[in-house]
Amino acid sequence: MTPPTALTIAGSDSGGGAGIQADLRTFFAHGLHGLVALTAVTVQNSLGVQGFTEIPADVVTAQIKAVASDMGVNAAKTGMLATAEIIRSVAKTLDEVEVGPLVVDPVAASMTGHALLREDALEAIRTELFPRATLITPNLDEVGLLTGISVSDATSQRAAAEALLEFGSQWVLVKGGHMTGSTCVDLLTDGREYVSLSGPRFETDNTHGGGDTMASAITSSLAKGASVPDAVAAGKKFIERCVAESYPLGAGVGPVSPFWVLPDRR
Repeated sequence: MTPPTALTIAGSDSGGGAGIQADLRTFFAHGLHGLVALTAVTVQNSLGVQGFTEIPADVVTAQIKAVASDMGVNAAKTGMLATAEIIRSVAKTLDEVEVGPLVVDPVAASMTGHALLREDALEAIRTELFPRATLITPNLDEVGLLTGISVSDATSQRAAAEALLEFGSQWVLVKGGHMTGSTCVDLLTDGREYVSLSGPRFETDNTHGGGDTMASAITSSLAKGASVPDAVAAGKKFIERCVAESYPLGAGVGPVSPFWVLPDRR
């Protein structure tokens, strides 16, 4: 039986914890066949990103067209898109091919603060990509860059979500992982329905790839036909378990782990 497919349009992580590597193993953990349109090659490890080289925009879009025309795409997500040219080219291509629901994870910087976008790319994300998105999944640092709003509580989180909706996506998920407190509260809204998803906050520094993994888990459920609220709820449960089972690797920040889905992890 042929499994559903999901496409990641994102950069590569040489350390294996984030980017397309995190997306593909999350797709696999959900029983999906993963497809790839590579946008950039990063040089990074657990200590951070030392640099990156973007893939030519026409090569990025050719990858999307190749897999969409032949294999079909039940759902897609974007991660690191690097440049305004790549973002505009991807947006145009998404109008030309069928990729199902689209999750946009507006990756702007690594968790260690290294920029993963050229300076002119934020506006392209707002104007070109968000209007085509089924769901956008920014963390609080990305919310600040995109809207200028500093989120510190439920009131500012809602204000940020409403500001983000103005850019045109169907749904917004403002993740609360960077707030403080014993619980982690994410806010999902389409402007009419507001859903707060609360979960435990784990005492670990090993959270590399958490945003990519959550977005690709949501994409996986959408590829199987779930509604956005159900897909986000399932994605939150998945990433909670991945953070709980994260592991140290290298001298810096270790990755979250989807290995808990395996029947025998020894």
